Amino acid sequence: MTGVPLVFADLVLILVLARLCGAAALRLGQPPVIGEIVAGLLLGPTLFHGAVAETLVPAAARPTLSALANVGVALFMFAVGFELDHAHLRRATGSAIGLSVVSTLLPLGLGAGLGVVLIAGQHPRSPLGFVLFLGAAMAVTAFPVLARILTDRRLQHTALGRLALATASMSDVLAWTLLTVVAAIAQPAGAGPWRLLLVVPFVAALVALRPVLRWALWRERGERARRVPADRLTVVFVGVLAAGWITEFLGLHLIFGAFLFGALLPRGESADARAELAGYADKIGKLLLPVYFVVAGLQVDLAGVGTAGLLTFGLILLVAVAGKFGGGFLGGRLVGLDTRDALGMGALMNTRGLTELVVLSVGLQLGVLSGALYSMMVVMAIVTTAMTGPLLSLFGIGEPGSLPDTGNLRTAGTGRSRANR
Repeated sequence: MTGVPLVFADLVLILVLARLCGAAALRLGQPPVIGEIVAGLLLGPTLFHGAVAETLVPAAARPTLSALANVGVALFMFAVGFELDHAHLRRATGSAIGLSVVSTLLPLGLGAGLGVVLIAGQHPRSPLGFVLFLGAAMAVTAFPVLARILTDRRLQHTALGRLALATASMSDVLAWTLLTVVAAIAQPAGAGPWRLLLVVPFVAALVALRPVLRWALWRERGERARRVPADRLTVVFVGVLAAGWITEFLGLHLIFGAFLFGALLPRGESADARAELAGYADKIGKLLLPVYFVVAGLQVDLAGVGTAGLLTFGLILLVAVAGKFGGGFLGGRLVGLDTRDALGMGALMNTRGLTELVVLSVGLQLGVLSGALYSMMVVMAIVTTAMTGPLLSLFGIGEPGSLPDTGNLRTAGTGRSRANR
């Protein structure tokens, strides 16, 4: 079987397997994304020395599947950028700012230190890019997965939940900014680094276009402003794809353009219309994300991991947990959280999920990560995300049936938090 029938058959297989694995993960108390990522690994070369991957996802289908995967991840990154709460970020308290700094700098420093330790055995094209990339990869928190966990545990309206979301937003902005710098540093020789200078006018152009986009998307008033007509959805999707294409041309990854377009797109006054617009992008993106997991999983080969590889993985996992969990805990204590809530903050900040997978794919594409290190980092992302729910249960935070506390978080120096007592 070749051509379109082969691609359609693979899509059926991928979507069904992702749904089944996602449902299994949900029954185990895990976010569905964990099961979907595992589904991608099951179709990869780890099992039976690649025989499963070659049989079920042959080379002829992979270019088309990769294109669909990129569309899905572009829409996902647009939704992440669009759902950033600008007003909330502007009003961020000293607690959120201080916590985000600590929960970013500690994993960033530990990740860079890990890069220094591992660099001798990796021989990356850009040593500086390798060290900085590991720092950025360790500093990322999966904002969408974190939001889902908070909702499932009825923590989204608690002081702890609000603080976690604000902290994750600011932390990820810092991490994505650093990742952009890493992408620029890690460009291969002869890749036209002059094009990276065009990133600044590209961002300036997006800012300048905001009044035009505001008129095109949100010019309606009254009841009509509560809906987003199909022609305006076309404007958004064209903008996402165009922004991704431009950043790809500039030598960065398409996710940067999609994220920037979402972050800088005017929000409009109707919360219903904003939710509808984000919902369309999120639904289409989630439909295609299992394809992205499979494309990523095809590059994860754990079959050849020996004793040395297990030791390296153990070190990676130790640094990952110490950085984000430790940063969240220490930062929480510094801003006035009591011990239990600070432990909960550490567990929440340690969530990585899909966002980490996107970051790692960028590193692999840029040649910063080797295949073996990429594989171990993917498993680290799965393990750290899977830890979040059990750790929250261990600390007694967000248990089913608990009543969320909607009290305000007190700032550092004025008392302890009362989040979800």
